[in-house]
Amino acid sequence: MIQNLKYYVLAGVVLVAACNQNNPKVSDDDGLSAFSADSLRLHVAELSNDSLLGRKPFTQGETKTIAYLQKQFKAVGLEPGNGDSFIQEVPMVNIQTTAAPEMQVNTSKGSFKLKGLEDYVIWTDKITDKVSLENTEVVFAGYGVNAPEHNWNDYEGLDVKGKVVMVMVNDPGFAAGDSTLFKGKTMTYYGRWTYKFEEAARQGAKACLIVHTTEGASYPFKVVQNSWNASKLRLDDRGKNNSYTDINGWLSLPAAKKLIAAAGQDSSSFFAQADKRGFKAVSLDLKLSTSLAVKTTFNKSMNVIGKITGSKRPDEVIIYTSHWDHLGIGTPDETADSIYNGAFDNASGTASLIELARAFKSLKVQPERTIILLAVTAEEQGLWGSAYYAQNPIYPAAKTVANINIDGVNPFEKTKDIIIVGQGQSELEEYLKEAAEKAGRVISYETHPEAGYYYRSDHFNFAKAGIPALYTSNGVDVIGKEPGYGQKADDEYTEKHYHRPSDEYDPAKWTFESGIDDIKLLFQVGKRLAFEEKMPQWKEGSEFKAIREKK
Repeated sequence: MIQNLKYYVLAGVVLVAACNQNNPKVSDDDGLSAFSADSLRLHVAELSNDSLLGRKPFTQGETKTIAYLQKQFKAVGLEPGNGDSFIQEVPMVNIQTTAAPEMQVNTSKGSFKLKGLEDYVIWTDKITDKVSLENTEVVFAGYGVNAPEHNWNDYEGLDVKGKVVMVMVNDPGFAAGDSTLFKGKTMTYYGRWTYKFEEAARQGAKACLIVHTTEGASYPFKVVQNSWNASKLRLDDRGKNNSYTDINGWLSLPAAKKLIAAAGQDSSSFFAQADKRGFKAVSLDLKLSTSLAVKTTFNKSMNVIGKITGSKRPDEVIIYTSHWDHLGIGTPDETADSIYNGAFDNASGTASLIELARAFKSLKVQPERTIILLAVTAEEQGLWGSAYYAQNPIYPAAKTVANINIDGVNPFEKTKDIIIVGQGQSELEEYLKEAAEKAGRVISYETHPEAGYYYRSDHFNFAKAGIPALYTSNGVDVIGKEPGYGQKADDEYTEKHYHRPSDEYDPAKWTFESGIDDIKLLFQVGKRLAFEEKMPQWKEGSEFKAIREKK
């Protein structure tokens, strides 16, 4: 009996060992030692160097960036992610506009001119040689929103064909401070400027001008001014029946108030009427004239994609994304610097893909699911690289477990928290929370939900395809600093450096102590997903839940 017992015990041990080999799991610490702040700093410095000319697609900056990323992906041992290639070509069109320096405003009581760049910024998404407004009527269409699920339609009973629509940025609930309107202070996709232009085109408008406010847009008018006479990229959709307005653009708030006053309206209360249910669009005593010369160039930009093939369920993939592009060379700042290096946005995120790749490659046991590292193009121009991937997926959306997107990595001191952007969207929040707790950290939620950040980076295109998407931001609870220190630094970046030449790598201050900690948490989320069999789900109330359930 004792001998038989020993036999069964030994057999059980062998069986358990065999089961462990068939279902390998890794320790919480496995892979973490591969992360290096020094390595991250090196890649950020290289990717934001002046020699890359601001990493704008269709430039030598793109050529150099793509070569660097392919070299690094190969160096860490990634496999090509698109067949035998590290490249997914993204057909695009570059639209270069040259605007007339002024806009003529005619009213029944007289006329005056607005100054380009100072009062407004305009461009076109149309493939043409020239577009113009010629004494074109203006209609104030509130927030320019048609949202049946919110019982709201600013275009109801309105014919704007051939007209200019002036609309407000953000959602009705934002300015009103009314939580019963849309999501109150939290921006929905209807509040995004991209939506405003899309809806205006669907309605047949000739032009759409958005009234800028720093609070509503979450960035100053200086950021908008970067688009003055700059080239714009979008996907090459020749042969498709997509509609565009002739002219898109922004009005500064002072210029908008000047127009409203000229139309005989009280500018102090005029815009507030759009915050109320039952608002009716107002045809203004205004007619506008201006023009844009247009030059288009067709080319292909590049997404860079590498992978680690899963050992057990290779057809199920976890996709990490960061956008490699920035704004190139543009309007000089007060120091006469005209190279938009984009060190934080998003050399830091792109560099983190290399760190993540090294960490996953260092695991003692190969991930059971496939890990994808995807550096996408043209985020700054409208999330186009990720949009193209989502429309032309290399790996089916139904088999894509999750997307984890990185758009900016904290270069400064350690923080206790990491911020989840888009609270209440998916179960990935719980994955991150558990990883944070094990690391002695906490999760918190975005401090400016009115900015709509969940709709402003590449994860959004995965979400629209039904794929649960996690997006985080820098924590603000800086260890050893007084309350408010981290938020002040975050706000200072937005005010002084966001989309400006001053977003440069600072070797004296950028330690990436916090950034490395944050990347480790995102690694832990992906590692857990890579070794489990369940698929994370969208939460009740998410606008993306129904899309996933249809797949």
